[in-house]
Amino acid sequence: QVQLVESGGGLVQPGGSLRLSCAASGSIFSINVMGWYRQAPGKQRELVATITSGGSTNYADSVKGRFTISRDNAKNTVYLQMNSLKPEDTAVYYCNADQIRIRNGVIYNRWGQGTQVTVSS
Repeated sequence: QVQLVESGGGLVQPGGSLRLSCAASGSIFSINVMGWYRQAPGKQRELVATITSGGSTNYADSVKGRFTISRDNAKNTVYLQMNSLKPEDTAVYYCNADQIRIRNGVIYNRWGQGTQVTVSS
């Protein structure tokens, strides 16, 4: 059984910073892609950033230059450093892991439970 557990959300003032973490647990050999998505009230879930096991990254235009995604492959953990936060960044942030190699095969597209990020004065 593979689980993703996020942490690090909370309330922050505009211009502030937060760091999200997501750890994948279970009998995991490797994970190809890990990433962060977010969903604001009344909106669809959207991509924030992804990172491959080799370190290639992809960002939504709205967060480029403010957010940084990184990962620790040995710990099966992905991070999202969020700086210069804006009220429009308020959302539930979800961790995603895709192509998780386990003993008996590959698991695709596994989600965490989400963590709330609120940017408000």
